[in-house]
Amino acid sequence: MSNAQAATDQDIVDVLTADHHEIETILVELESRQGSAEHRRRLADVLIAELVRHAVAEEMYVYPAARRALPDGDQLAEHEIAEHAVAERTLKELEPLDPSTARFEPLISHLTKTIRHHVHEEEAELFPRLRAAVAHEELVELAERVRAAKRHLPTRPHPGAPDHPPANRLLHPGTGLVDWIRDALSGRPTTLAELADTQD
Repeated sequence: MSNAQAATDQDIVDVLTADHHEIETILVELESRQGSAEHRRRLADVLIAELVRHAVAEEMYVYPAARRALPDGDQLAEHEIAEHAVAERTLKELEPLDPSTARFEPLISHLTKTIRHHVHEEEAELFPRLRAAVAHEELVELAERVRAAKRHLPTRPHPGAPDHPPANRLLHPGTGLVDWIRDALSGRPTTLAELADTQD
C-alpha cells in the first residue's frame, strides 16, 4: 500500500492520534531538559504550534461530530473545549519565555500533565465512542478536512478569543494567515521537520 493510499484510508481518529504521538515526543524531549536554551525555546515553539493547530482542528471537526452522534456529546464537547482553554492560557504564558527563566520549567511540567490527561481522556473515551457511532466514511472525510485545514490554522495561542465555536477564532480565518506570516518572518519553526531543517 502506498503512503498516499494509506493516508486516504485514515480516519480522523488516526490523524489526531498521530498528532498525540508527535506532541508526546516533544514533551518527552522538553522534560529531559537536554539541549541548548535556543533549541529548547524552538522546541517549545513547535509544541505551541502543534497544540494550537490540533486544538482548533478538534474544535472545528471532532467536537461537532461528537455533539451530533453521542447522547452526551454536548457535555463531552464542552468539557474538552474547557480543557483547551486552560491549556491555551498556559501556552500564552510559555510563548515569550526564555528557557533560562524560573517560570519555564514549571510551565512545561504543568502543560505536560494537562496535555497527557486530555489525551488519555480522548483516546480512552471520546475517540472509541466516535468510531462506534459515526460511519467510517464520514470519519475518513473528516480526516481529509483536518489535513487540509491544518495548512491554514493558527499556530499561536489566542486565549482572549471566545471559547465556543463558532464565535471564537474559527470565524476569523485571517488569524491563521497572520500567524503563518509572523512565523515566516521570525524564522519560528512550527513542525518538527522545520526544526530539524534549522539544525542541518
